[in-house]
Parts: sequence; C-alpha cells; structure tokens
Amino acid sequence: MTCTNEQSKLAEEILARISSDLSMIMDREFRIADVTCDIAEERAAGRNKVHISFKLGFHDKDGGVKHGCILVPLPEAISLACFLMMVPDDGVTSKRAETGLDESIKDAMVEVANFIGGAADAAMREALGLELKVRSEGCQGVRPDVRPALVYTDGDPLVISTAQATIHEYPAFDLVAIIPSLVA
Repeated sequence: MTCTNEQSKLAEEILARISSDLSMIMDREFRIADVTCDIAEERAAGRNKVHISFKLGFHDKDGGVKHGCILVPLPEAISLACFLMMVPDDGVTSKRAETGLDESIKDAMVEVANFIGGAADAAMREALGLELKVRSEGCQGVRPDVRPALVYTDGDPLVISTAQATIHEYPAFDLVAIIPSLVA
C-alpha cells in the first residue's frame, strides 16, 4: 500500500535530516535521493548483505514507545564510523572490506546511532511539529535478507522507505528506513 503524503513527508524529512547532520559531522557528503515510501505489515530486510540496524525509539508524551530503524549495508556503516573518527580516505577504503569490527569501529557506530537518533528527533520536532521524542536505541548487525529485531507486533502498519544513498565517492546503495506509522 502506498504512503499518504504526510507519511512520505515524514520519511523524507527524517532521511534528509540524517543526511545533512552526518554530512556536516563527517565532513563528507552523504546524499539521499529517490525516496520511495510504502506501508507494510512486516519489517523490511536488508538485501543480499549484512546490514547495520540503527535502532530508534519514538516516545510519545504519554510514555508510549514505538520502534523503528535505519538499515545501512555494513561497508557503508563502516564508512560512516570511520569518517566520524576522521580516518583518512584510503584507510576508510581498506576498512570497508572488513567483516570483523574492532572496538573503535563498534564505539564509533554507537556514536553514529546517536547522531541518527538526534537527527530523527530534530526532524520530528522542527520540520513536522510532532510531539514525539526520538532516541537512539543502539545498533545491531543483521544477516543478509533477515528482518531486523524490533519491538513490534506483526500486522501493525510500518512506513518502509527506501532511498538511493551515497557516501563520499563510494557507490550508491539502498538505505532502508523502517518507521512506525505515526501520522495518517
């Protein structure tokens, strides 16, 4: 099912803010384009490779929490972490091929998760005026074609947005945002 205009706007604003904030922090361009938005009743999976799920909690004023995440392929998540640590471009290129993460990369990914949570929170408040607080709930590796772990009841509507994203000069990749249905 296709998203409403409000749901599409919400997803686009969150992704745009994440892109803008991370670009500024990394001093490298992180571009988001061609955002598509659909309503689904199950979580989307990252296709064909390991992904990092940057988990988000959407807290309402009554204490309720809904959950979502941003799925980023492992090489791109490593790039975000490395650029955050100010690793030179050639070092980032060599790290992208690794599948085992050292403690410094893991710590940097947690920081990336915090920036993603802050960006989503700012988008909700500033651009959309919704009375929700968005907080990072950490990050987690997800095997290829496996849906990320979330506190979620199957059948509840989710806004699934897919975008073409690029980081610095690396090839484009699919970024997937799984956002609870917050607006009609």
